[in-house]
Amino acid sequence: MDITQFYQAFFEEADELLAEMELLLLGLDLEAPDSEHLNAIFRAAHSIKGGAATFGFLALTDTTHLLENLFDRARHGELKLNTRLMDAFLETKDVLQKQMSAYRDGGEPDRDTVTRICEVLRQLAQEEGGGSAAGPAAAPAQAAVAVPAPAPAPPAAETADATDGQTLKVRFLKVSEGDCRVLSGELANLGKVIAQTQTEDSLSIWLKTTCDADDIIAVCCFIIEADQMEISTEPLAAPVAATVIQDTNIPEGQAVSAETSAPAPVAVKPAAGAAAVAVAGSAKESSSIRVDVEKVDQIINLVGELVITQSMLTQTASTLDPVLHERLLSGMGHLERNARDLQESVMSIRMMPMDYVFSRFPRLIRDLSAKLGKQVQLITVGKETELDKSLIERIIDPITHLVRNSLDHGIESPEQRVFAGKDPVGRLTMSAQHQGGSIVIEVKDDGGGLVRERILAKAIQQGMAISETISDDEVWQLIFAPGFSTAEAVTDVSGRGVGMDVVKRNIHEMGGHVEIASAQGKGTTIRIVLPLTLAILNGMSVKVGKEIYILPLNYVIESLQPLEKDVHSITSDEHVMHVRGEYLALIELHKLFGVADAVSHPMQGIAVIVQADGTRFALLVDQLVGQHQVVVKNLETNYRKVPGISAATILGDGNVALIIDVVAVQRINREQAGQRGSSRQATGQGAG
Repeated sequence: MDITQFYQAFFEEADELLAEMELLLLGLDLEAPDSEHLNAIFRAAHSIKGGAATFGFLALTDTTHLLENLFDRARHGELKLNTRLMDAFLETKDVLQKQMSAYRDGGEPDRDTVTRICEVLRQLAQEEGGGSAAGPAAAPAQAAVAVPAPAPAPPAAETADATDGQTLKVRFLKVSEGDCRVLSGELANLGKVIAQTQTEDSLSIWLKTTCDADDIIAVCCFIIEADQMEISTEPLAAPVAATVIQDTNIPEGQAVSAETSAPAPVAVKPAAGAAAVAVAGSAKESSSIRVDVEKVDQIINLVGELVITQSMLTQTASTLDPVLHERLLSGMGHLERNARDLQESVMSIRMMPMDYVFSRFPRLIRDLSAKLGKQVQLITVGKETELDKSLIERIIDPITHLVRNSLDHGIESPEQRVFAGKDPVGRLTMSAQHQGGSIVIEVKDDGGGLVRERILAKAIQQGMAISETISDDEVWQLIFAPGFSTAEAVTDVSGRGVGMDVVKRNIHEMGGHVEIASAQGKGTTIRIVLPLTLAILNGMSVKVGKEIYILPLNYVIESLQPLEKDVHSITSDEHVMHVRGEYLALIELHKLFGVADAVSHPMQGIAVIVQADGTRFALLVDQLVGQHQVVVKNLETNYRKVPGISAATILGDGNVALIIDVVAVQRINREQAGQRGSSRQATGQGAG
């Protein structure tokens, strides 16, 4: 059998187990560690080891075997946890991640790194508690795939006494000969195999072990499905010919008859517990499936096409006589509701909780705060808030930059905080919540806050044309300028002026925007506002000439009819609009996109007030058509990149409508204004 087909499943599960292991390690109280957490950490390491051994990933097997032994001693109270051990455990987790990446890419892990980390773990095993380098119940790294030796053993009563724990009967159903050998080897690593019986397609093993049913299921699920396992405390009955008594510690040549080795039935309470766990594990396993993202994307695309077709039919049916075609129109109404429900259900498949993002930061904050000599407490809110998978993976890097910036520039050292009358431990809060059709992600610290004068001075030093009377919001936005940094020294954490501009650019590419609020001495809050998904857009359709454009609704503030007294000309081509005490740039879309037969006089059109990058401005359109959800289509894939346009959609009448990139429109208008200014200046100089 070609086992390479199972690699991807192993890597995905192992990634999840490593992430769980790291979170549990970071949450342990070193003085009084939670026993359940220690057991869960041990199970994670053991499960990875079992899978790695099955697939022949020897470096991964060797490393997890040593790590597992240390965890086993810790959960049995034989190893006192301390900071040194914790640092080694976390470093080992990083090495395991690199090893899996190497195997995933079809290569081999760096041998020197593997040797070094294994030596560190062996040394710790010897120094911490005086244990052996291999730890208790040591076994060769390849034991998980070795065929158990059918050597007879001493009487089972003696064997049972040799190992603490309970005797479990583990029955495997519909398993192949090869799987039987692998499963026998795996169980031998979990305890002492007393006996086993095997038929054509099943295997029953009586195991003396300190592990529970969860441990056994977790390991064996790398090889077979959970519903192929039955676990109970059924005692070993009278011996049968197929029974094989094993003990790999018995020297070759020592043997006793099976008749003398079978234990008498023991009076025990009905073993519903372990069996129930097995059934629950099976139900949990079968309640979810792993599906390739490309398949989900294909379904989403087809549902989008269905919604577009339904919109076309609805628009066509709207011209029919409602009396003559009552049943048809009623059916169209049902179709529209069902299509929308189907679309929402399919989109929910791609949604993932923000915990996927937040769970990455306890380790980063622990390591970085130690490097900076700071004490930081992480608080997370809204971990269950969901975001589209395509966005949730792209948001990790921008948030990482924000967290590093908060730790380096925002939160002060313990001494500075005490001097300022604060708690020496800084607080970093990460939160996520839904607001309408968007998700708002906040990174908030209680540090020193942004210093307006310092940012302005740095901007002027770098040659930026900045007025000292600009608002605080505009000053805060300066930190996103390329190459901008107020750090006095360059470190390996920050100070090079890169990072924050990348944050802003990436957020814009995802259809979102960034907001900043700060109070000196109290802290800074950075808000990222993103659409829940890039596949569906809440938009406002506007008409310019004969063309229909879609404005993303999350940028729109209001719309109004311009009055002559509020519109002022700067030049023949540039206008501003006075709105409640503020002068806003008025961008005429028909000029920007070269649309003929459009309204050219501002007072005859509609001004849509939008906000991007903390700046408000007005877009002049002919008229508003309506608000609705649209299915987003990639324009570059189907045509080419168009300046000022982010994507396209298909309307109910079958026509294509372009979706406006509000941020790009603002940038293009600034560039054109600058070019016009340069041209006028050159013309004036020439005339002089």
